[in-house]
Amino acid sequence: MKIMQLLPELNSGGVERGTLEIARALIAAGHESIVVSNGGRLVAQLEAEGSQHLSLAIHKKSLSSLWQIRPLRKLIQQHQPDIVHVRSRVPAWLTHFALKGIPAQQRPHLISTVHGFYSTNRYSAIMTQAEKVIAVSDSVVKYITEHYQNCPPENIVRIYRGISPQEFPHGYQPSALWINQTFKDFPQLENKFLVCLPGRITRLKGHETLIELLQQLQNQYPNLHAVVVGGADAKKQAYLEELENNIQAKGLRDQITFVGHRSDIREWLAFSDVVLSLSNQAETFGRTALEALSVGTPVIGWNRGGVAEILSHLYPQGLIDVGDQAALLHAVQQHINEPQGVEPVTMFSLKEMCDRTIDLYKHVLNLD
Repeated sequence: MKIMQLLPELNSGGVERGTLEIARALIAAGHESIVVSNGGRLVAQLEAEGSQHLSLAIHKKSLSSLWQIRPLRKLIQQHQPDIVHVRSRVPAWLTHFALKGIPAQQRPHLISTVHGFYSTNRYSAIMTQAEKVIAVSDSVVKYITEHYQNCPPENIVRIYRGISPQEFPHGYQPSALWINQTFKDFPQLENKFLVCLPGRITRLKGHETLIELLQQLQNQYPNLHAVVVGGADAKKQAYLEELENNIQAKGLRDQITFVGHRSDIREWLAFSDVVLSLSNQAETFGRTALEALSVGTPVIGWNRGGVAEILSHLYPQGLIDVGDQAALLHAVQQHINEPQGVEPVTMFSLKEMCDRTIDLYKHVLNLD
């Protein structure tokens, strides 16, 4: 099979990671993999792993992107993929128009993946207009069926995102070298009960809830310390300052550490005693929660979206009613007083995600 995946850019994020994982699995199974995007820092890795990358400016949410319809049509006609797999709204619209100009019998099959709870409108509806629509969780299936009745339920295929148990093995511990370096960089973390909030610095990730939680617990547990793992991009610097001022005003300067953007997320998840998932909006999947549970770190999170699906299967005692601060407080207290174990994770594997996606491609092409 020859598969062409389309996404805006190849820098970082769940959509990008999923694209690379499927590309790698296609090559490993002897198929051809092409990725079309505006480029980015993951292109080198993609090409090193055997895929072909084609650069096209399909990333801008603006009318100027319509100039890319003809170049995209040309690429599709030139490379003749069996399937075009769109993973984002702008590329999906451009593909929609590009395919219209190709005779029906020469058009590739079209598959989309709904990665997000997009705003419900005509612009987002394009993601549900493909032969098969992959939803990354049951929450996303529900979102599509509720908001886009024109998408036949039999066209929706739930394929959970997955992680590699080899990359996040149960009981994983960071090296002594990593721990020593971390204590050197952040001496305030030594001999502390560490609560970790992973995710970039945005209003959506629940930092205010974390600050409130620390305020309630600081007198009772002086050795409790929070670590925020995630950076703030240029547009979010003002929000980071707002958080810092809030922390200062509440006298929590010594109880919370921002470690910025990190590439060693596995180490931080394993090093922490508890990981929190407190997003103000439902997550479509919740990969970080899964990674934490995979290495054996308990996760406490709001009972909604993909995180709730992961927790209900793997660590139901970590589920908290959305916004119930008292229940959150109680759950954290319980974990401090009595450390909890996490069973080895046997679901949500990367291999299963890749196998099921490739099986879907074959099914669409009547090869199964």
